[in-house]
Amino acid sequence: MCGICGEVRFNGTPSSTRCVEKMTNALHLRGPDAQGIYVQGAAALGHRRLKIIDLTERAQQPMVDNELGLTIIFNGAIYNYEELRRTLEAKGYTFFSSGDTEVILKAYHAWGRECVKRFNGMFALAIYARDRGRLFLARDRLGIKPLYYRQEPDAFRFASSLPALIAGGGIEGEIDPVALHHYMTFHAVVPAPHTILKGVRKLPPGETMTVDARGAVERENYWQIAFGPRPEERTYKQPEWEALVRQVLRESVRRRLTADVPVGVLLSGGIDSSLVVGLLSELGQADITTFSIGFDAVDGEKGNEFEYSDRVAAHFGTRHHRIECKDRDVLTTIDECIAAMSEPMVSHDCIGFYLLSRSVAEHVKVVQSGQGADEIFGGYHWYPPLMESVDPLHDYAGHFFDRSHTEFAAAVDPRFVERDYSFEFVQAHFEARGAEAPIDKALRIDTTVMLVDDPVKRVDNMTMAWGLEARVPFLDHEVVEVAARIPAEYKIASGGKHVLKEAARPIIPAEVIDRPKGYFPVPALKHLQGDYLDFVTEILRSPRTRERALFNPEYVEHILEAPEKHITPLKGSKAWQMAVLAYWLAAQGL
Repeated sequence: MCGICGEVRFNGTPSSTRCVEKMTNALHLRGPDAQGIYVQGAAALGHRRLKIIDLTERAQQPMVDNELGLTIIFNGAIYNYEELRRTLEAKGYTFFSSGDTEVILKAYHAWGRECVKRFNGMFALAIYARDRGRLFLARDRLGIKPLYYRQEPDAFRFASSLPALIAGGGIEGEIDPVALHHYMTFHAVVPAPHTILKGVRKLPPGETMTVDARGAVERENYWQIAFGPRPEERTYKQPEWEALVRQVLRESVRRRLTADVPVGVLLSGGIDSSLVVGLLSELGQADITTFSIGFDAVDGEKGNEFEYSDRVAAHFGTRHHRIECKDRDVLTTIDECIAAMSEPMVSHDCIGFYLLSRSVAEHVKVVQSGQGADEIFGGYHWYPPLMESVDPLHDYAGHFFDRSHTEFAAAVDPRFVERDYSFEFVQAHFEARGAEAPIDKALRIDTTVMLVDDPVKRVDNMTMAWGLEARVPFLDHEVVEVAARIPAEYKIASGGKHVLKEAARPIIPAEVIDRPKGYFPVPALKHLQGDYLDFVTEILRSPRTRERALFNPEYVEHILEAPEKHITPLKGSKAWQMAVLAYWLAAQGL
């Protein structure tokens, strides 16, 4: 797990070492163990390292293979690298290191851009071909690892985070109106390639990008989800699907033990993280270390699920750490948390993961997490009504959108009011081939878009802020492909995730499976009161926010009169949503 960045120029001038140094320094939290910079004429690559696989200096990055004329910087983990290494050795390749980075480098030389189809893991990578002056970029299938870029007439820059690109200079902070619409409407989900800043893009999940020596760009999508059973699976009943789910999840959890440092588990007490612990126990993993976090209750809303996480920890005999956060802990770290975001994110869970990661990083460098199960196995409340929906597009929007287009137009400055971009985006996704049933349309967009730019981004940003690597076994692409093939009726029964619950029964306690669905609550950021309301009010009424003129002042005041009345369908605070955006921009110096 690391941070990467770089610049390639097309006008015959050398790349800017100073620019890449600034971007590399801005990524220090993602890779606190080491740093390196490679400069070769028109190209400069920067890397911050978190040592997880092959802890020796031989695995230091940027990694240069002079014989092949290739240099790589890589963020992530390839879990099947040992298998790939054996294949490459049989083809005549030799290795000077023992980790996954060099395997990627040789794989690219052997198979070109098709190499990514052979990788099982999470990754964002850049490979520079010295002799051709060509840059190759790739991002994993589910977008677990981020990759941002900015293309100019004479140069191409990229980095693991948007703040790192900003640190490189030349970004003035003009707001992208499409992204603003998504942020304010699509529950702060800004789908790739857009970012909140005009002219800055992110590589979509499951895509590669090649930039040649003249600056010409070629993108290719290398993975898509296919919904519906394979021919040989059409006779499967629920027990067969349960067995297949257990099989692929067990293998996924096993793969994510691949590390030269200890691996822990973020244990919420829900079925997803509990199943990860149970599968680790089944695999014979001894002395499992688990972590849970809880917050103060507000207005009767409970702020922890310790009763369930404690049960799971006791059942499997884990070395459990219960982290209790008081409201003052949240208030004093909000600024750090928002500054750590690669993009502004509205979810209250961000501060939870930030504080959890701070404590976890004192004990381990790698954790497994249960993120992604709700999206791929149909765990959210809006899925069952879509099963027989005659208007899935509007039904989905009604459940997920924070505002109508009419309210968006009232909320922002008139210069940002254009088309109903969020509705058009969802409509295009729902009309695309490959998912015919209404519920499958929703599952596909949630898996490939919402999941990427909300929960997955949240976990990556907040864990990496403390030099902690999070691995997500539910987002192994083989697990996701199996889940997509399972008929929807097996997923949404019994309130959602039915097939996963039944697959879990031989592994984890029934009281965890049959409990009411929980979530990662931070009540203080939903029920804005006292110091929290003062914090939000100060941001939204600040001269800097007013001068930027993102929001309609009358709308802001209307929300602030009674913020508790302005809650989105997904239980978020509209006041908090606007404050996060304003504060994030200020934190980046924009």
